[in-house]
Order: sequence, then structure tokens, then C-alpha cells
Amino acid sequence: MDFFKPQCQSGPFNQTQFGLCDDQNATRAYVDIANPAKWVATVENPSQKAIIFTAIDKCVIQDCDAPGRGRCDGMLTTEDLLYLVELKDQKANWQPHAIQQLESTIQFLRAHHDLTPFRHKKAFACNKRHRAFTTIDNELQRRFFREYGFRIDVQATVLVLP
Repeated sequence: MDFFKPQCQSGPFNQTQFGLCDDQNATRAYVDIANPAKWVATVENPSQKAIIFTAIDKCVIQDCDAPGRGRCDGMLTTEDLLYLVELKDQKANWQPHAIQQLESTIQFLRAHHDLTPFRHKKAFACNKRHRAFTTIDNELQRRFFREYGFRIDVQATVLVLP
């Protein structure tokens, strides 16, 4: 399973702001720079780093691959940064499922790639209907970092570190 296959990637994007979209219609997630109303998550890139977007669900991992295993929608990478992003458009009970999808994706990723070159690793659960930052249980944050080496955030803004 190749999480860096070129046919699943787009970019690089170096805009200070762009959006991540998932039309929820059995197509893969994508980047949009022109229509903020469609954005599920907003990527803030103040340093204008060159960011590659990789569609994971429906590209790196097809629906028929690993039945029953969750996977997140996409991944943002630079030379030293790897962010996983799950995009939701739901009113209620979405966080546990989003976190499970992120955890499963990290397990796939670690089984197939060496992640040591990436200094900054984060997992984002983003929901179009809940844009503001949501406080996450400290124990979940500690466990997530201890088990996977990723920080976790629940918010619709993905801030790219300089």
C-alpha cells in the first residue's frame, strides 16, 4: 500500500489559504482554492510551504481494500510534516467514527512506511457543521500520541506549522 503514489496526489499548493473538500458522493476528497463555501476544512499556510495533498480514501485505499477497516479522507505532506485529515458533514455522533478512521489510517501508514522523516505529525477530525475548535479529552490526546506519535485535533482549521 503506497501512501505516496503520484496518481493520488495533487499540488503542490503554496497558497496562504485553501480548502479541503469531500462531496460525500463516493468520489475522493480534493483541494479547492476558489470556492470556500464547499470547504469542509480550511488549510492555513502562512509560510506558503509547498504542500502535497494525497487522497487516501478511494485512491490510496480503495473501497474493496481491507473491508471493514476505516480510513481517513486525505493527507497533507511537506518535507517534514504529515497531517492526516478526516472530513465530515454530520450533525451528531461524528467524532468517535472520525477518530477511529484516523487511527486505522495511521496503522496502515505505519505498516507500509517509515514516518521518522516527518517531524510534525498530526491527525485532524474536521466537520463542516462544527467549525470551531473542540476540546479533546486529555487522556485521548495522551493515548493518541503515546500509541501513534501523532497529535490529534478536532477542528475545521488545519494550521500548517512554519
